Parts: sequence; C-alpha cells; structure tokens
Amino acid sequence: MGHDDDLKYTPLYDLHLELGGKMVPFAGYAMPVQYPSGILAEHKATRDGAGLFDVSHMGQAYLEGPDVAGLIETLVPGDIKGLKPGQIRYSLLMADDGGILDDLMITRPVDDADGTRLFLVVNAACKDQDFAHIAARLAGRAVLTRLDERALLALQGPKAAALMAGLGPAANDLTFMTAAPVDVAGIPCLVSRSGYTGEDGYEISVPTDRAVELARALLAAGAAPIGLGARDSLRLEAGLCLYGHDIDPSTDPIEASLAWVLPKRRREEANFPGAARVLAALRDGVTRKRVGIKPLGRAPAREGTVIARSGGDAVGIVTSGGFGPTVEGPIAMGYVPPELAKPGTKIDLLVRGKPLPAEVVALPFTPHRYAKA
Repeated sequence: MGHDDDLKYTPLYDLHLELGGKMVPFAGYAMPVQYPSGILAEHKATRDGAGLFDVSHMGQAYLEGPDVAGLIETLVPGDIKGLKPGQIRYSLLMADDGGILDDLMITRPVDDADGTRLFLVVNAACKDQDFAHIAARLAGRAVLTRLDERALLALQGPKAAALMAGLGPAANDLTFMTAAPVDVAGIPCLVSRSGYTGEDGYEISVPTDRAVELARALLAAGAAPIGLGARDSLRLEAGLCLYGHDIDPSTDPIEASLAWVLPKRRREEANFPGAARVLAALRDGVTRKRVGIKPLGRAPAREGTVIARSGGDAVGIVTSGGFGPTVEGPIAMGYVPPELAKPGTKIDLLVRGKPLPAEVVALPFTPHRYAKA
C-alpha cells in the first residue's frame, strides 16, 4: 500500500499492515478500522480479555511554568490545583462562550514536587488548535512542549492487569486515574491506569522509536490488536463522549451531562471561560440533554438520525449510534429536551423517514469496570 501524501502515519503503521489491518483516514492519520478477525471479535476480545489500541495520533504535551495548575484552571473548569503527584483529571478545554473546544486528560507527573509541570493528552483532530490555544493563552507564563516523538498505546480489558504484571509489574500498583513512569518490556514508559472503553486498563506513552517493540511485546503476551471500529462500539457502550460528535463548540458541559467535571470550588470561583453560560445552565436548566437511547427494534440509529416525541414532532438528533455487541442490540446517544430525558421515556427515531420506537435509558449501557482505589 503506497503512502498517501495527505495522510500522517503513526509509528505502528507497518505493523498494522503486517497484522492485516484495514486502513482508513481518521483525524488526518492512516488508522486501522479493523483487523481480519473483525469488529465484533475485537470488541469481545477487549470485554473478555485484553485489547491493544494504537492511539498515537492523540496529542501529548508538557505544560511547564510556576503554578502551572493555577494557570491551566484559567482554561478548564476542573480542579487541577488539587491533583496530587501521579493523579490524572479528565477535563474540558472551554471556549469563551461556554462551548467545548475539546476534552482532555491532565496528569500531574509523579516526580512533580514543586507543581511546575503537567502532562496533557488531547484529541487527534483538535491537537494543533488545542496546543496553539493553550500556548497563546498562557504565553509568557507557561511553556507548552509538544511530545511528537512519543507514541501512545492503550491496553484495555479485564486481563490487561495480568498481562502487564509480566512485562511491567509496577503498573499494577496504579489505580484508576493515576500515572507513573514504568519500564514495560524493558522500555521506559509513562503508564496511566485509564482508557476509553469502560474496562480496566492502561494508556502507555512510549518513545516513538520503541513503539513497535512495545506493541510486539504486548501482542506476544496475549493482547489482541483492536481497530477504530471496536474502539467506537466500546466507548459508546461505556456512555463516553466522542469529541466532534457528542460534544463540540456548540455544546456546554451541562447539556452534555458532564456537570461532574465542575467541582464546587470552580463553580463558586466562576473564573473559567464560559462560566456565565455554564453556571446559568446549572442554575436555570438546559434546553437539551445528552441521554442514552435504546432502539426497541433491531435497526441501528446512526449519527444524524432525527429524534422525535413518541408519535410527534422532531426534538433532537442522535450524535453517536451503532450496534452494541455486549448489549446485543442497537444503542445510541443524543440530545433531547429535558422533559424527555428521564430513563424509560418513549421516543421515536426517524429512520429513512419512518418513526421507529425507542426509549431513553440510563448511561452507561455496560457497567464500568475500572480499578478503583
């Protein structure tokens, strides 16, 4: 397969081809959508065993400066000052109008005694804008250094910990949303106990020149290679947002059902971008809410499907949808008016102009199985 000049390639590109990966363009990168075993088998391999994902297209960076946690709190609504060394926080990069520019992971490195450094991981499609935005907003006060010479692998599933025990035993000391430097298969890595499947597992930041070696070691230890298709069905079952689909610059955290990212202190300080809109939404309510949706038939409701009141008018749209292999049926997420947001509410999905019955359900569709402390 010849290189397409418009696409970027992760360090694992040749390995994906060797493994039979079917490559597609995603966020400007050539990425595997599936391998020969297929999306269903890959999904099940992750839910039952351990799946290996190439997420090297994501953006990694260090942000450094005095009181860097206080500085980044001028851009995100989370409690970053409260992070202890080795702790990770999921947060949102906020637009001035209260919309969401991206969601991201913020880690305080385990060796950061003086509070001057944070490790950031942002979405692939947004990384150039995100990093430019952060660097510009904090210019003169903090320095953002892109880590483009690092790859990122995710190892996810109930057997991930046992698999890591043989290659990097120190990784088993981590609990959900903590990170530490760990040698994995003799390779110095930054390992976080996190991921986007709802399962226990790890995200492993590794120097680019050793990424293939690490991936081969994880595969040899029993991990199955997993493509973007199963990554999407896994995160949808876990009720997790995909940026650019379920959240974007037009949505605020309250309508997106992400109010939990705003702790009490930040609500009281009201000093993050878009605070006026976000706090008004908290106080006065929203006009739409992200919910889980279960079509009552077998037809999947794809992104863009119109949501209507049961037997009535159109009220919203499906933002993510497909087949949930663990749920053994179609599942979706989307936005509905608050009076329709209660689990059990009957709605219609307009598929090819025909109303199909569905109901609003609580998220997630499959229980999370994180390694909590």
